[in-house]
Amino acid sequence: MHRTLLLDRAQTRQALIPDRLMAAVSHALVSISRGEDSTPARVAAFTPTGLLGAMPGYVPGLGLAAKLTSVFGVREAAGRTAHRGVVVLFDEDEGRLLAVMDAEAVTAARTAATATVAMQTLARPDAERIAVIGAGAQARAQVGYLAGLGVLSKVVVGARSPEVVRAGARFDESIPVTDIESAVRGADIVLCCTGAHNPVLCREWLDSGVHVGSVGGSEGWEIDTETLDAGTVFVEWTGAVDCPPPAGAHELQNYPADQVTVIGSVLDGRRPGRTSTADLTVFKSTGHAALDVAAAHTVYVEARRLGIGTSVDL
Repeated sequence: MHRTLLLDRAQTRQALIPDRLMAAVSHALVSISRGEDSTPARVAAFTPTGLLGAMPGYVPGLGLAAKLTSVFGVREAAGRTAHRGVVVLFDEDEGRLLAVMDAEAVTAARTAATATVAMQTLARPDAERIAVIGAGAQARAQVGYLAGLGVLSKVVVGARSPEVVRAGARFDESIPVTDIESAVRGADIVLCCTGAHNPVLCREWLDSGVHVGSVGGSEGWEIDTETLDAGTVFVEWTGAVDCPPPAGAHELQNYPADQVTVIGSVLDGRRPGRTSTADLTVFKSTGHAALDVAAAHTVYVEARRLGIGTSVDL
């Protein structure tokens, strides 16, 4: 009898091995750029205070999955959002339900993994100082990935209320926490991980040759027009420009589609990434179902290897 693997949040996190997830995410990004995936634009049902989104996707070699997740504001933390839901993984050949796992852990990890892959691909080789903008779950996930790369000593966190972040001990005590402008000025890499409705970044704060990653702003702009206009823009998929939010990016709705590069085409060498040390590169992420497929595949393979989870009849 076929059984389905059920994984709670802690087990899902345990199975999201960073280097294996980054490899799966890279595979998915290349598949997107080649048109090998099948991932319709996400749909969402809106309430007065949040939304419920559905993201199905298929990536050859990784599987067939769907994420059902709610995005609502956190009442006790203005400006932040919480993502709650499930990701289900199916066998790509027979359609059997293989696993059900926590969507919040999957979303945080695959987003951080994607931003990290883009950073490694587009940032200057000599880049050192890294500013992570944000103080929520996604910012903490991103700092965790940077820690895994052994660059934590080069990280500074920028937040709207740095004193609140320090008091809450949300990050490793060795990481400096300051206001956003102070974190950005002098940084070689800026990774924005906020729930912003309005831009948290200003072009005048950025030095020449900076790489900017933006994974937040699902409810509004996270980076300013001047930064986009000055930079070379990279995306996960062309729908970031072609599709309206929540599938597309708020910042790219009036941006020329022929001026964005799909990051997967850089990963496999078909398109150039950074062309000089003076380039300002911008990676604008909207999230993509193929990345959830990559994460779900990673979780399932690693959970079986580790022997974790509960086998149920579904």
